[in-house]
Amino acid sequence: KREMQKRDQSKAGGATGGGSSTPAKRGRPFGSGNNSAAAAAAAAESAAPSTLLGPSLHVHSAFADQNNKRIVLALQSGLKSELTWALNTLTLLSFKEKDDMRKDATPLAKIPGLLDALLQVIDDWRDIALPKDLVRISRVRSLGANSVATGFGNGYQALGSTGALQRPSLGSGSASTESTQQNGTTKTRFSELRFDEEGLFNLDDEGRAEKQQCAVAASNIIRNFSFMPDNEVIMAQNRHCMETAFQCIEDHTIEDEELVTNALETIVNLAPLMDLRIFSSSKPSFIKITEKRAVQAIMGILNSPVKAWHCAAAELLGRLIINPDNEPFLLSFFPQIHKRLIDLISLPAIDAQAAAIGALYNLAEVNMDCRLKIASERWAIDRLLKVIKTPHPVPEVCRKAAMILESLVSEPQNRILLLAYENAFSEILFTDSKYSDTFARILYELTSRPSNKVATARGIWGM
Repeated sequence: KREMQKRDQSKAGGATGGGSSTPAKRGRPFGSGNNSAAAAAAAAESAAPSTLLGPSLHVHSAFADQNNKRIVLALQSGLKSELTWALNTLTLLSFKEKDDMRKDATPLAKIPGLLDALLQVIDDWRDIALPKDLVRISRVRSLGANSVATGFGNGYQALGSTGALQRPSLGSGSASTESTQQNGTTKTRFSELRFDEEGLFNLDDEGRAEKQQCAVAASNIIRNFSFMPDNEVIMAQNRHCMETAFQCIEDHTIEDEELVTNALETIVNLAPLMDLRIFSSSKPSFIKITEKRAVQAIMGILNSPVKAWHCAAAELLGRLIINPDNEPFLLSFFPQIHKRLIDLISLPAIDAQAAAIGALYNLAEVNMDCRLKIASERWAIDRLLKVIKTPHPVPEVCRKAAMILESLVSEPQNRILLLAYENAFSEILFTDSKYSDTFARILYELTSRPSNKVATARGIWGM
């Protein structure tokens, strides 16, 4: 201990007595250096432009290139220390501030096998996430039917035997029934774990928590990667990536909330390039997800009470419908989708209103059936008008609400429904110049069409 103190004193003396001194490292607080020269260097750095102020992390651009293989191998190893290092490294490499113009962000495409290695970390957690009682199924044990011990743990009742075999460590008679409680439930004894089929490699609570943390970290990295344009096509066309993300949102009621949020944001980012037919393609499948299950998972999120989730689900549906190849899979869910989106418009949350109107705007452009269903949905017209009259803080949302009404009135079958709102349309026409052109076209469609004489008479004379 004395030698260590002497060594520390000699180091301090050398630092203070030397002619040259090492400046404080970037990012240290003022005064953290050994002398005033270090503080002066830190103060000089503080005079940098405002864009450089605040906490920052500088990773050498060649770091990822030099460590590509090591990062992938560390993820695949499953070793706690290696896995932690790889996840921390990738989190730093993939993180980017909103206004950060960094050019050296690491594209996923340059690291072979990285995406699958990250997905495997999530899959490892998903394999043990559900309680064993929910996933264990009974299996017939035929091997060792003529032996006293079958070697199959809790499947100790051999096929064709007349009675249950006694476990040697538990004894017989009343000793074997000690674990049965008065209320009829069975208490698992510690000595029974070695006979349990999965007991040998069971994870304790701490191990499960660590697996969960690793899965959340991996999902966060994949989410960060989905923001990079270089990665979008690769990720949207990777079946394993899509299956894992959809499985996470499918189990949103029992899964970790952060993991669900990361998976949902990843899908939303990739939605413009997503083709749901990937789930029935010839690409190798890791999790059996069908197109119908994928849409059902989205509907589950859409009906969730969590605002961030149902807003993201509404935005996701609006993006998916842009691709006509996705339309057949969404078609059967249109009535439920329309009803929920119109319910979201009535919520006081402005972001929920914006997400719902953005989705309805794209859905109204799909086909005639969509326009008829939206118009016939109760309160749909009232709530769209309310968004315009309130008005919504974002003018683009009000413009889209007006455009939805214009799409609805283009269908002759909807004109009688919309004619009841003629006075409201006229009021907006004369009071709000921003949307006067749109509502002028709506009124023209309602009253001035040659084929609409009956509707015109009803509007004017109240027939």
